Amino acid sequence: MHPQPPALLHMHQKITMMVNRYEVFADDGQGQPGRVIAFVEQKRLAFKERVTIYTDSTKQSVLAEFKARKVIDLGSAYDVVVAGGQSIGLFRKDFRKSLVNSTWHFEQHGAAPAVGKERNHALAVLRRVWGFIPFINDLPFFMRYHFDFTRENGAPVFSVDKKTWLRDHYLITINDPAADHRMVIAQAVAVDALQSR
Repeated sequence: MHPQPPALLHMHQKITMMVNRYEVFADDGQGQPGRVIAFVEQKRLAFKERVTIYTDSTKQSVLAEFKARKVIDLGSAYDVVVAGGQSIGLFRKDFRKSLVNSTWHFEQHGAAPAVGKERNHALAVLRRVWGFIPFINDLPFFMRYHFDFTRENGAPVFSVDKKTWLRDHYLITINDPAADHRMVIAQAVAVDALQSR
């Protein structure tokens, strides 16, 4: 029996004055973005994060939503729900570990939990130092960074790889066929949108 090939998604971010806008595309089979499968607008400076993931930019159909359990809590969990308010899992940032290397806990109902960390530890430290350098700390970080989510036994679940230097384009590789794509998309958006929190 041959293992199922990884599923590939492409996520592009566009920053506007009031919102961070994300589009997620299925892979076209040639390693390029194909059809849009998710569209997100995340309000900046929201005190209690609530982000709706739509199936496209018309915002007529909701794919999923994630929302913080607490207001302005750096270690708050985010519940991921689908139509009818049904919970399919949660994710949360490990604030203490993230002081050195951004770390996320990913818990999909019916599956073993996973932990996501920045792949390059040295780059993770450099990103933190960048934030304390006067005159440049407001500029976007220029290096590409990547996250790997794995089970406790080391089995890969998915990864989020920044593919471009200046624009926020990501490749999401889903290795575990049991991973719910809605959960993965929610976590991938959070990895970018909530990175500084």
